[in-house]
Amino acid sequence: MAATIDRPVTYPNITAAGRRPVDYVWAVARIALGWIFLWAFLDKTFGWGFATPAGKAWIAGGSPTTGFLKGTGENALGGLFSALAGQAWVDWLFMAGLAGIGLALVLGVGTRIAAVAGTLMLTLMWAAELPLATNPFLDEHIVYAIVLIGLAMTGAGGTLGLGNLPIVRRTAWLR
Repeated sequence: MAATIDRPVTYPNITAAGRRPVDYVWAVARIALGWIFLWAFLDKTFGWGFATPAGKAWIAGGSPTTGFLKGTGENALGGLFSALAGQAWVDWLFMAGLAGIGLALVLGVGTRIAAVAGTLMLTLMWAAELPLATNPFLDEHIVYAIVLIGLAMTGAGGTLGLGNLPIVRRTAWLR
């Protein structure tokens, strides 16, 4: 019978801070995806003219959900989603989701909650567009959701984020 020796796993590319290069890739992906959510919130709130003109900004009385959801009327689940367009509770929930998910990802705190909420939001947005125009089943909503799940699974908030703060490390829901 051969004897085995337990040796610790070593990673050849670990930095002095105990991070691997892939940890920084996940951190940059976390911040970039967080900025996508945060930017959508800011542009819809203030109407900076990128996706939302000033006259349709939330602070000018516009509805952040009407444009997207009204355009789903002819889609497979369009009746359900177009009926939600412009309702105040849907606007508030959507905007709170964009801001919360964006801030959590950019800061690296609450990435697990952000991943669950973001995956749910993205899945609903994907479903509202069915059938997809350019691919039978896959679009950027699903790709972003997969990245969110990866961010949560890798603990990406601890690199280039506030995920290493003692309170975050002690409190599971903040990770």
